[in-house]
Amino acid sequence: MLLLLLAFAGGVLTIASPCILPVLPFVFLGAGQSFARRGLPMLLGMAATFALVATLAAVGGGWAAHANSIGRDLALAAMAFFGVALLWPGLAERISAPLVAFGGRLSQQAEGTGGTGAALLLGVATGLLWAPCAGPILGIILTGAALHGASVGTSLLLLAYSLGAATSLALALLVGGKVFAAMKGALGLGEWARRGFGVAVLAAVGAIALGADTGFLANLSLAGTDKWEQALLDRFGLSPARAADSQTSSVVMAAGEGAMMKAENGGAARAEPARVSPSLPDEGPAPALKGAVAWLNSPPLTPEALKGKVVLVDFWTYSCINCLRTLPYVRAWADKYRDNGLVVVGVHAPEFAFERDISNVKRAVADLQIGYPVAIDNDYAIWRAFDNQYWPAEYLIDARGHLRHQHFGEGDYTETEKAIRQLLAEAGASVAPGAAFAGKATGAEAPPDFADVRSGETYIGYSRAENFASPGGAVEDRSHVYRSADLRLNQWSLAGDWTVGRERAELNQAGGAIAFRFHARDLHLVLGPGPDGKPVRFRVTIDGAAPGDAHGADVDAQGQGTVTAERLYQLVRQKGPIADRLFRIEFLDANVRAYAFTFG
Repeated sequence: MLLLLLAFAGGVLTIASPCILPVLPFVFLGAGQSFARRGLPMLLGMAATFALVATLAAVGGGWAAHANSIGRDLALAAMAFFGVALLWPGLAERISAPLVAFGGRLSQQAEGTGGTGAALLLGVATGLLWAPCAGPILGIILTGAALHGASVGTSLLLLAYSLGAATSLALALLVGGKVFAAMKGALGLGEWARRGFGVAVLAAVGAIALGADTGFLANLSLAGTDKWEQALLDRFGLSPARAADSQTSSVVMAAGEGAMMKAENGGAARAEPARVSPSLPDEGPAPALKGAVAWLNSPPLTPEALKGKVVLVDFWTYSCINCLRTLPYVRAWADKYRDNGLVVVGVHAPEFAFERDISNVKRAVADLQIGYPVAIDNDYAIWRAFDNQYWPAEYLIDARGHLRHQHFGEGDYTETEKAIRQLLAEAGASVAPGAAFAGKATGAEAPPDFADVRSGETYIGYSRAENFASPGGAVEDRSHVYRSADLRLNQWSLAGDWTVGRERAELNQAGGAIAFRFHARDLHLVLGPGPDGKPVRFRVTIDGAAPGDAHGADVDAQGQGTVTAERLYQLVRQKGPIADRLFRIEFLDANVRAYAFTFG
């Protein structure tokens, strides 16, 4: 109930947010008319449509974003016709026969003679177009929906948020309607008001089509609504740092002892060292490994199948650089201690939509030479059962099925291996001395150089993007031609024709580029080909020149490489002194998808 009330309050505060400005002309078309027959149906339609679209966008992946984009385009076309109908009713009637009745109903709606159906239709179109500035409260709701999946709870929270916005708009409409009606009657401004609304509607359509509602306006702060929302969350102990039940997005956690990716609302980075339990206390029965949508390398592992075994549960996702750097040790432990009674289970919990594709995970498991069982936890069922918050995370379960040891992030491999050996000894196994992994990892699996990393994980999709420097900012979910910028440390930019979505940017025409000024030994970029799966060629430069011996594992000395699958690509591995560098990658073919930078 508390979250529902806070969601409603967050919606009410949107009236003071600049992102509400483009939809105000649509809302105030009902000014001076019957609120019950005009304003109320319109606002309810807007609230219900926004809640539905936001739910689908949070849990449905790319298809929902594509469908929403089509819906927005249709709604923009309808609203543009609406504006024309208000300005020139005669012209609107002559456009085409199928649209005559629709145009007439819209005109009647503006004059107050239409029915509630037209008002509801107007509300549905407005709900498709409304893109609220995502403050802390909406951030918690959307990330919680992404983690927990489709549910009545997340839909009710989104509906409460949109009803809060509708309530504040209703109050504004009721007050403004009385003023408008008085002026209209006293001054005879009916025809001019009609045309004025037409101009306002067309201006709003233009602003939304150009992305001003999600670009320029989203960067304004007219009334400090984010601060108000954050104050509400802090007051009730529900700030993003504490709202573990809602966490889904991740940031790199880097410190001298190790690094991890932590589920984090709002994407605010906090440095945390990797943590190891100082001893092996008995923390009670471990959760069962139930809820996986599929298993690789093994049938589903039940508590009966694992009885008498020491089990290492490793939470990972295959494009996570921290997980990849842990893999050499996890593989070695699985190989060395298998005959002593150790069972390693990799729980693959996806971060990006493409990591939900089981065929992608199968390919990654094969490429990474993982032979132990892997549970595909696309619904985060096992993740939630363990109350996990990190990639990577290791949980050690003894032969009685009790949780005995936890480790979050990279590093401290010796301590984890000691814990494995201790639990095997408790189970009666005779363990040979010596570390399991004594080799040298290569490529993306090589240990990082944390002492000289000053750049952190950076997402390219607009839901978590930071430090984007292309002029004009990001235009969400539609094609836009971007220009490069002069970059300061940790800023990045796009060049060329891109469509920036919630979790990625997709190149529409060959020749586009991404630039990033960074400070680290290694630079990685999560990339993938377009829906047709065709390889995409690229060329990398560092400070304007070919990388030479600073090239990464997925690029040659001349900077040439090819995107063939959705995964993490190591593009830079410097050997000399580390300094601020300007990285640039140009794509020679279209349809590449870019997700996130990581460093090491």
